[in-house]
Amino acid sequence: MFRKVLFSDRMKKAHIISIGNELLIGDTVNTNASLIGSMLTEWGFYVEQIFTIPDSYTLISSCARKSIETADLTIITGGLGPTHDDITKKALADFFGSQLIENSKVLKHVQAIFEKRGFLFNKVNAEQAQVPDNCEVLFNSQGTAPGMWFEHKGRYLAVLPGVPHEMKNLMEEKVQQKVAENFSGQEVWQTEYFKTAGVPESTLSDQIGDLSEYVNTGVGIAYLPNAGGVTIRISASGKSEFDANKKLVVLRNVIRERSGDALFGTGKEVSLAEVTGDLLRDKNWTIASAESCTGGLLSSMLTDVAGSSDYVEGGIVTYSNRLKIQELGVKEADLNSVGAVSKEVALQMAKGVALKYSTNIGVSTTGIAGPGGGTKAKPVGTVWMGFWINGDHFALHTVFTKNRLINKQRTVLVVLDTVRRYLLNKNSFPYNLQPHRI
Repeated sequence: MFRKVLFSDRMKKAHIISIGNELLIGDTVNTNASLIGSMLTEWGFYVEQIFTIPDSYTLISSCARKSIETADLTIITGGLGPTHDDITKKALADFFGSQLIENSKVLKHVQAIFEKRGFLFNKVNAEQAQVPDNCEVLFNSQGTAPGMWFEHKGRYLAVLPGVPHEMKNLMEEKVQQKVAENFSGQEVWQTEYFKTAGVPESTLSDQIGDLSEYVNTGVGIAYLPNAGGVTIRISASGKSEFDANKKLVVLRNVIRERSGDALFGTGKEVSLAEVTGDLLRDKNWTIASAESCTGGLLSSMLTDVAGSSDYVEGGIVTYSNRLKIQELGVKEADLNSVGAVSKEVALQMAKGVALKYSTNIGVSTTGIAGPGGGTKAKPVGTVWMGFWINGDHFALHTVFTKNRLINKQRTVLVVLDTVRRYLLNKNSFPYNLQPHRI
């Protein structure tokens, strides 16, 4: 598989230190390091190392010392809470030879949060407002633990809470600003994302072909697979944003052209549900869902998008055969003869929900999510998805994995991608699945 990310010798180095016993024993997945690494790369840093260490005074001190001696910027997360095992502030204060002092603004903020929530405020909570006297406080509007910014011999260290949404907010609102102030002379790093769906990574790579000639011009390329498709990330560095962007112009057009129907959007945050919803809104069409094996996940994804009430009419989870008959008009004879996981039932569910809610589109899901319940004829992962689109009536069939949650997620994403392609008048289906009609 072709994937390459190019880093320049002129790029500043960054380290990430994640603190917490829960990260090492598997109780918590370290999503913070992934997000910070992505953001630092976009800001033009070469992320050289990521450390994950326990709540240990000795290790926090030694790891901070190693990083601040070798990296231009170090980001530390975790260990800023009010409990006895949160010792990051103490370790860093001692490392820098500073004293912990009370910050009045932070104290008032913490008190206000406790008063608003009706919680008892005590001495332990007040200690959240204590910070080393040699740091610049990064005010945390999303929580009680403030962030901190240190400068040491021309190198910088940011300390952030481990709560993911608090960390993310501080990275975006505070750390990015400090980086702009202190690293203005480094190369600009331009990154773009191309989201695809309904095609495996290997197939997409073959379809796009060899891109090595673009890497040789100073561009980084990576294929990032996920449950619903593949994200292609392209990056380039330059002396200015214009210079970096200029290197991506040709490659951007090549990827758009060669990705074909699989490409559904650009940008890191764009989702398949959002793009599909925009197409529904443009056509002034409505959609309703009838779910069995996905248990409401399809409705959830559709309505995760702000403004989805413009096109989502409703949905129903008909997990039992009784409800399939009662609510959607599925024929009991078909349930008895071919079973709930079948083309016939998926088709009737889709049509039934479209008629029930008077929508342009009705979609359905029925399958064996697992890990048990499979047979030789219908193994775990077998899914039928039904579609009723203004009278066009068809179903898709596939077999996914033995993992229940993955099967539910992939089913929903195939349904969304099928609707997206149909709305674009594309004569194609995800993963080259073939439509089945009665």
